[in-house]
Amino acid sequence: MAPATRDAGTDLPVWLRPAMLALVVLALTAVKLVVAANSGLAEDEAYYRLWGLNPSAGYYDHPPMVGWWVAAGLWIAGDTPLGIRLLPVLSALAGSMALWRTGYLLFGARAAGWAVLFFNASLLIGIGSLLATPDAPSVFFWGLTIWALSELNAGRNANWWLAVGVFAGLGLASKYSVLFLGAGIVLWLVLVPDARRWWRSWQLWAGGALALVIVAPVVLWNADHEWASFIKQFGRAVPDGWSLKFIFEFLGAVIGLLNPLVAVLAGVGLARAMSGARRGDAAFGLVLWTCVPFFAYLLLHSLHSRVQGNWPAPLFPALALLAGVVAADPPAAFRRGFALLAKAAVVLGLAVSLIVYVHAVQPLTGGLARKDPTFQTRGWPDVRDQVAELARREGAAWIATYGYGLNAQLAFNLSDILPVEQLTERIRYVMQPSLDAETLARPALFIVEARRDPGAAALSHRFGDVERIAVVTRRVKGVALEELVVYRVAAARGDPRDPVYPLH
Repeated sequence: MAPATRDAGTDLPVWLRPAMLALVVLALTAVKLVVAANSGLAEDEAYYRLWGLNPSAGYYDHPPMVGWWVAAGLWIAGDTPLGIRLLPVLSALAGSMALWRTGYLLFGARAAGWAVLFFNASLLIGIGSLLATPDAPSVFFWGLTIWALSELNAGRNANWWLAVGVFAGLGLASKYSVLFLGAGIVLWLVLVPDARRWWRSWQLWAGGALALVIVAPVVLWNADHEWASFIKQFGRAVPDGWSLKFIFEFLGAVIGLLNPLVAVLAGVGLARAMSGARRGDAAFGLVLWTCVPFFAYLLLHSLHSRVQGNWPAPLFPALALLAGVVAADPPAAFRRGFALLAKAAVVLGLAVSLIVYVHAVQPLTGGLARKDPTFQTRGWPDVRDQVAELARREGAAWIATYGYGLNAQLAFNLSDILPVEQLTERIRYVMQPSLDAETLARPALFIVEARRDPGAAALSHRFGDVERIAVVTRRVKGVALEELVVYRVAAARGDPRDPVYPLH
């Protein structure tokens, strides 16, 4: 769509006008902040809290951005669920603004308005933006990079390449998958005739240099830690056999988490974008080609392993934008049907999100147990009280754990009571101070999920005195969610974190 033909916004229906969109997104943000402050943490969020308490240039699992975001939130709102989640929630607000501007520059105000509504009505963004995970900064900076490219495309100001480099670098410091965005930008520069002019611009190369400078500390951290994070993440890309069993799961997850009705519109928009890109349309080409490398990788990955539902999240702003293009200008033969579909998609997405918000704060049922998507967040205050009483009774000076998720939950809930230390996977904690030898030599409680209990015999390799003393049950509304087995361990054989004796 050429810039000259874009609607100016004066003939927009009220729900697509910028002021109304701003009110809707602000209201959703306010609701999310309330939910963020009043719901328990998921395991990964509690884990990233440990990152925020100990900011570093790198971590074992991911690049450091989510840790830096959590650190900022903790500084603003304290060591609370709201502090941990503050920046991810606000990023969805800022990301919506950037998406509107991107849509306006590329396709007009009507498409931009629908894109913002669809973005916030997608289940992965509407619900997922509550959580402090690497996906939040990854989606945010991916979206800002596309916005900077749309400004470049519309205004022909080469200095926007510098912003592209900064945002792409920050995205790469959020999640390694942003590498595929770089590949997509190259595709756009190669395949779209109007974009090829930028190869001669020094700002393009300076932007690339800025991205490298921003991500350099992450590379240096990996070099200092035997490339641990690179090996963990890039090792997933290595095929170990081939299968078709995951591909339909992957595609179904994208459709479901995008919002099935939005997915229909996005599918039509994708066909339109492919047609436009073949004609050399710079706007459609920008949206399409920047997504193709990452989608192709996810599709390939699904042929040999499971694609986690959150992985495609950076593609959702583009999918919302393509759905917005169709809602703004539906096929003539189905204009009324697509208009109803667009409205129903927004209502469906917001309604489902609101139900989940309510359930996160006040469980609507306890009968789902482990099938409940909020399972990980429930029942921890009672566990804290029981563990604290056991520690007092047994004279335990610290808590020992086995897995990082339980370790993080206990570390958060017992933060003002007892130190918590995971005996295994010590690479996860190189950024934080270790327990001193005197504390490690004192009695402890070893706590583990019943399904992962290594047994007293395995623990006896690390402690001379091992006794199973209790089973603590995590509950919601009287329904048992999980059993935690508690051992009293003492008389450590050297450093009990020594990996020479595996706990399995």
